[in-house]
Amino acid sequence: MLDHHQSFHTAGSVGLRHDLLPMRLYHKAKRDGIWDPRDIDFATDVADWGAMGAAEREGILRLTAMFQAGEESVTLDLLPLILAVSGDGQMEEAMYLSTFHWEEAKHTEFFRRFLDEVCATTGDLGDLGRFHTPSYRRIFYEELPGAMSALLTDASPVAQARASVTYNMIVEGVLAESGYHAYFRATERLGILPGLREGLRLVRQDESRHIAYGLYLLCRLIAADGAVWPAVEGRMAEMGEMALGLLGELLPSEEGGLIPVERSEFVDFAATQLQRRYARLSAARAQSLAQVDQVLAEEEGVRLPEP
Repeated sequence: MLDHHQSFHTAGSVGLRHDLLPMRLYHKAKRDGIWDPRDIDFATDVADWGAMGAAEREGILRLTAMFQAGEESVTLDLLPLILAVSGDGQMEEAMYLSTFHWEEAKHTEFFRRFLDEVCATTGDLGDLGRFHTPSYRRIFYEELPGAMSALLTDASPVAQARASVTYNMIVEGVLAESGYHAYFRATERLGILPGLREGLRLVRQDESRHIAYGLYLLCRLIAADGAVWPAVEGRMAEMGEMALGLLGELLPSEEGGLIPVERSEFVDFAATQLQRRYARLSAARAQSLAQVDQVLAEEEGVRLPEP
């Protein structure tokens, strides 16, 4: 970590690289990430919630409890990565990460607002930690904060890669994406909770940028240091197994469970997301960082800013 400065990136002859993916994501976040959780209209959601059966409410509450703590966790746990990237002098990435952190805080606010203004209308919510299964606690109470806080004493490329795999590839790229899938299938199938769905659409839009940055960071680290890929490969396997275990705990095995999504559909979706992330990182070993940047920019739909 830096304890003093020898020069300043933006005061040099190059200035800012607006063509780099992190800066493109930064500009996209300024355009698309300016939404306020307080603007979401939950009036219809309150009526829908009151009309739902107890099992349906329990299913939505279970998912929301996991997202709520998850968003709080990623908000709290991101700071060491910002420090590590800043300490490496990656100014464009540090600028993007400033929007990243703000967005995680908004997601935390959004889910808590849904809990307070919709779910709590039918009674006291109690301690939502009761929904946190053993695998959930392993990932969010131990693995995520452990991998991120390790950067405070070891900001090496391997340590950054382990942290990014845990945060961007598994928590965001597998668990959050699978949770959105379950949310949308449940609410669309039942035709309910339009405010929740709108908020989820906005959260998911933000998260797509977060995942794109994580892929960029990991590809940059893989390209620069031969020791990084084995660490990435090992961490993907380790955390992937934990993630699939968590999703298996989330849904009951019997048909017609709390969430109207079959267990096999849910876990298969998560496994597909895991395989996609792994394939993208593996392919980066044979690509230059410029090629990776261009591919990810096309996938995310980020253009060069207008001059």
